Amino acid sequence: MHILFIISTLLSLLRMAASTITDRGGRWDLLLNNSGVVAMHMALTHRNTVVIFDQTRSGPSGYRLNSRKSCYFNDDGDTNDNPTTCWAHSVEYDISSNTIRPLVLRSDTWCSSGAFLSSGTLLQTGGHGNGIRKIRYFRPCTDKKCSWTESKSLLEDSRWYATNQILPEKDRVFVIGGLKVFTYEFIPKSPNDEGSFNLPFLRQTRNYKEKGDNLYPFVHLSVDGHLFIFANRDSILFNYKTHKVAKEFPRMPGNGARSYPGTGSSVMLPLDYADGYNKTEIMVCGGGAPGAYQASRKHKFLEGLKSCGRIVITDDDSRWLMEEMPGPRIMSDMLILPTGDILIINGAHQGCAGWNKAKRPAYKPYLYKPNKRPSKKRFSILNSSNIARMYHSSAILLPDGRILVAGSNPYKRYTFHNVKYPTDLRMEAFSPYYLDTALDDRRPSNVSVDDEIKYGQEFGVKFELKNVRRWVKFVVYAPPFATHSLSMNQRMVSLECVGIEREESGAVTAMVVAPPSARVAPAGYYMFTVVNERVPSKSVWVKFVHG
Repeated sequence: MHILFIISTLLSLLRMAASTITDRGGRWDLLLNNSGVVAMHMALTHRNTVVIFDQTRSGPSGYRLNSRKSCYFNDDGDTNDNPTTCWAHSVEYDISSNTIRPLVLRSDTWCSSGAFLSSGTLLQTGGHGNGIRKIRYFRPCTDKKCSWTESKSLLEDSRWYATNQILPEKDRVFVIGGLKVFTYEFIPKSPNDEGSFNLPFLRQTRNYKEKGDNLYPFVHLSVDGHLFIFANRDSILFNYKTHKVAKEFPRMPGNGARSYPGTGSSVMLPLDYADGYNKTEIMVCGGGAPGAYQASRKHKFLEGLKSCGRIVITDDDSRWLMEEMPGPRIMSDMLILPTGDILIINGAHQGCAGWNKAKRPAYKPYLYKPNKRPSKKRFSILNSSNIARMYHSSAILLPDGRILVAGSNPYKRYTFHNVKYPTDLRMEAFSPYYLDTALDDRRPSNVSVDDEIKYGQEFGVKFELKNVRRWVKFVVYAPPFATHSLSMNQRMVSLECVGIEREESGAVTAMVVAPPSARVAPAGYYMFTVVNERVPSKSVWVKFVHG
């Protein structure tokens, strides 16, 4: 009897362990009850801090500046706001200490855009009111003395709901679109590209009855050096050097809109050395039903789109391949995990983007495995949050593999009472299945790598791992500028390993090859991760530089 009890107990423990390892639901943890400001925009810096900011016209936030010296004059013309504001509208979040500090914004960043330069500086553009043509910079630091600065130069055109894309040329940024703006421009300007340039595609994709349905266009840098631009339901491949459309893609199947305020989301699937970095594939998911914007103005909230489309833009005959999510989604973020899987998180099931224009929060994230067969089994539903992440919420990947989630404010001003979906300043972290401690024996640790690496260079990586398998992978990830369900400049690149061996000390050394060019990985800081049997290490920062 005693022996049977021991055997039964051991079998139960084994079943529990197996259940823990295979449970892919993830875990939610509350980090802060008050992040200070609504996370309309978020960006991870190479200093392991997160820059978070809202608009400046939203009135008192959740963080009062601590001295009159910190107060500043607000000349954005909002008569509902005191011209002198002593409330923060931007903060910097320190990941290791789980604390925030206020940052001062001098102009309105409402619905603006951004991109990281090769130095790690965040270039931030546009907004509303007095900020609609502004160019701002945030240079991350370690002494907590850095803050926002503004350039004396201005954007050529007003940029509200625009998109930024970093280009292969060092520190050149492509800025496109905006409300009733059908142009693009470059930062910095050069003699060959002064001013702004008309792009008829933007006017052609505008739905005048639905507040555009082509704002915040999806833009991705293809490995051929051209730009994939998607607005509403249509897309083109654009040669920004010649200012010509290189290719027109078929219209994405299905009715409704994928762009703001329809607001689906997009991602460029990981680039892979195995195909010589010759393949670029885009995925677009969710969006608003036909007429969703006008219906929401009458307090009728139409069910969002549940379809996703994938298209290989480097194929000669590019076509959309359609799949369906477990449910409809609008205003969701799509993030690339270190495993190469796609996380779809935040948003709602009905309505569209805008002030109080959606309902039925999407509490449960979806996980999508791009290469799983059959394709009908690629999606899975993960564990639910209990916080509604509606309009003006954001999510980003952290170096430790967690997902930072914050924001939600369906109202023009901070509104905490007597509404169905109040302004939410709580900050959470979502831990995907691969962070389960039951997987720690598979997890690479103590990763070290060179700080700066040239294109095409072979470089050494040292890490610790109990059992070295043939499926150890090495990936780099460009952290995005996240806002309005866009992860601008998000990019994952799989790197070739040309040799791996265990040293006498027990450490593992691998030789890995950097991306061949800035068209594959524009210069700048990337999170470098070792992935073993779908279990990632903590990421360390590397910088790709021009030779």
